[in-house]
Amino acid sequence: MRFGPVDLDDAKGAVLGHSLRVQGRKIAKGRVLSASDIAALKADGVARVTVARLEPGDIGEDTAAAQLAAALVPEPEAAGLTLCTPHRGRVNLNATGPGIVGIDAARIHALNLIDPSITLATLAPYARVSEGMLVGTVKIIAYSVPIAALDRAVAAVEGGAVRVLPVIRKSAGLILTDAGGEASKLETKSREVIAGRLRALGMDLAGVETVPHEEGAIAEALTRLQGDMALILTGAATSDLNDVAPEAVRRAGGRVARFGMPVDPGNLLFHGNLGDRPVIGLPGCARSPALNGADWVLERLACGLEVTDADIAAMGVGGLLKEIPIRPQPREWDRDRDRNASGGGI
Repeated sequence: MRFGPVDLDDAKGAVLGHSLRVQGRKIAKGRVLSASDIAALKADGVARVTVARLEPGDIGEDTAAAQLAAALVPEPEAAGLTLCTPHRGRVNLNATGPGIVGIDAARIHALNLIDPSITLATLAPYARVSEGMLVGTVKIIAYSVPIAALDRAVAAVEGGAVRVLPVIRKSAGLILTDAGGEASKLETKSREVIAGRLRALGMDLAGVETVPHEEGAIAEALTRLQGDMALILTGAATSDLNDVAPEAVRRAGGRVARFGMPVDPGNLLFHGNLGDRPVIGLPGCARSPALNGADWVLERLACGLEVTDADIAAMGVGGLLKEIPIRPQPREWDRDRDRNASGGGI
């Protein structure tokens, strides 16, 4: 592609490089200049314009974007995505429903290394999306790219590298425990916040049971709880793998896979299963609608993914999340106040 200023007589059929306002109307950049455009420019006293002219071996931005998007998402319906009509070298990928983003990061990295003018930007892997949300955007930065470069880009993602993993577990039941003296207002808020989390995933809150903070009571509630998943939010924080709530899961015949995660807020989460139903022991921060580690586990399990120790360990990078104001023990405390309270010791 050749780019630069040319005499107006040589501009017909070229791509306008910069927008111009002529005789009260705008001729937008990217427009292929027609004979009438040239006449209007001449009438306005314009002698030279900056244009892009494709050469043999080049392909225009919209055609290139369409071809790349088709390789990236060959079956949009199956991938949970829609592709817009190419415009100014861009094709947007939008989610058709709730879920989390599945990314083949290695292939996308390879694509973005081929030519600086051939780009794909996406949401982060496993990002939660809702219907209509923008998941990724293909953008051809220049007005054209070499066909050879586009062919390499298409080959890098051929067969698909972006999709939305849909929510397959459509409901969850919630167990709340009363450790003594918990206000009914806090219980109501907990229900509302958890229901909101589920709605964001297109899920229903199938039922709520409030029971004493006792192993037997929780175990019994688990056996009758409705929903495709079981959530437990205790009145007293789970502090050990053998604390009340994890032991209740085992007593009900379930398994606890892991307690603790390197995401803050969210450290005190445990998860496991009761038969084929996932169980999540929610940390206390789940009473706030703010993002916390429980969201990342809930979203993956709702979409049918296994959550392994390696998966949770990897959440530590980027796992330092915004502090939650209601937290009883903030991660940054007033050291001077603590020192004074203890008699001035260091």
